[in-house]
Amino acid sequence: MKLRLRNKSNKLVKIQQPKCFNCGHPFTGHEKFCPECGQKNKDPKITFGNFVHEVFNGFISWDSKFWTTFIPLLINPGKVSRDYIDGKRQRYANPFRFYLTISVLFFLIVGITESYEKFNEFRNGKTKKASINASINNAKKALDSTSTNIQTNFNEALKNLDSTERVEVTKAFSKMNLDSLKKNSKDGPSLQINGLGNWDKFNKFYAKNKEVEIDDALDSLKVEKTFWNRFSYSRIQLMHDIFNDNEKQKELNKQMVSYLSIALFVLLPLFTLFLKFFYIRRKFTYVEHLVFVFHTQTVFFLLLTIFYLLNYFSGQSYAIPIFLLMFIIYLYLAMKKFYKQGHIKTFIKYIFINLSFTFIASIGIIIVALLTFMMY
Repeated sequence: MKLRLRNKSNKLVKIQQPKCFNCGHPFTGHEKFCPECGQKNKDPKITFGNFVHEVFNGFISWDSKFWTTFIPLLINPGKVSRDYIDGKRQRYANPFRFYLTISVLFFLIVGITESYEKFNEFRNGKTKKASINASINNAKKALDSTSTNIQTNFNEALKNLDSTERVEVTKAFSKMNLDSLKKNSKDGPSLQINGLGNWDKFNKFYAKNKEVEIDDALDSLKVEKTFWNRFSYSRIQLMHDIFNDNEKQKELNKQMVSYLSIALFVLLPLFTLFLKFFYIRRKFTYVEHLVFVFHTQTVFFLLLTIFYLLNYFSGQSYAIPIFLLMFIIYLYLAMKKFYKQGHIKTFIKYIFINLSFTFIASIGIIIVALLTFMMY
C-alpha cells in the first residue's frame, strides 16, 4: 500500500511502503530508511535503472565506502588501519573485501590490456613486433650448424625489413651468436639433468627426435610406459618448447602469475604471524595485525595498478622503480602510524619484517614455479 501526503508547499510526498521489506519494522509514514536495519524505504520491484545504479553506485558515489576508504588509504599511510581497529569502521569498507576488490581489479585490467593488444594484432594483421620476432627466429635458424651458408641465411632473415627492424634483429643475432657457437651443433637447450635417471635420457633423445610421439619415444628408449615416464617426457618437451618459443614462455609466465595471486593470499596470514612476533609487546590481536596487512597489500595493488597503466600507455620503464620506491616509503610510514613507535624502532622492525617477508615470498615463488611447470 502506498500513501501520499501533502507538505507545506502543497506538493505530494510519496511514502513508499507501510513497513520494511527487509526486517518487517513498521513505518510511521515518513521514514526514508528503516531505523531498524537501514534499508531504503522504496518499491521492492527492481527496474533496469535501479539495477545499473546499484551496480555502479559504490564506484561513482563520492560518499560511498569505496571512496572514503580508497582516498585516505592511499594518501594517509596507516590511518585507515588505525581507525578501523579503534572502532571507527562505519565509513570504511571491510579490509578483506576491499583487498579482494582491488586485487581482482588489477588482474582484470591486466587481462583487458593483453586482450586489447591481441585484438590489435588480429585487426592489423602481422604487426611490426611479430615481424621482428619472426625474423629473429629465422636468424636463430641461420646459426644452426647444419647450415652451409650462415651469411646467406642471415641475409634472408633481414629481407623485407626496414632499417629500425634490421637493427633490432642484428642486436638479437649478436647476443645469440656466441652461445650458439658454444653449443656446437646441439639441437635445443643444453640441459643437464644428471642424477634424475630417465629425465637425462629423455632429454638427449628428444633433442634429436622432436617429432616422435611420447609412447613411441618410450618404446625406442625401452622404458616402461607408466604415468610417471609419460609425464616426465612431456616435461622435457615443455622445457624445449619454453626455450625456443617466446609465446610459450609468455603463456607459462601468465599462468604462474595467476598462481602467485592465489599464493599471496595464502601467505598473508602467515606473514601476519611475523608481525605479531615482532610486535608481541604491543598487545595487538592477530586479527588487528591482519587488518593492517590487508590494507598495506591493498595499497600494493592500488599502486601497481596505477603504475602498470602509466607504463602501458607511456611505454616508459621508469614507472616500476618509482612504484617500488613509493611502496617502500608507504609501508614504513604506515607501520609508524599504526603501531605508534619511534623512527628507530620502526626502522629496525621494518628491516626485519621485510627480510622475513622476502624469505617467505622466495619460498612461495619457488613452490609456485615448480607447480606451474608440473601442471602446465
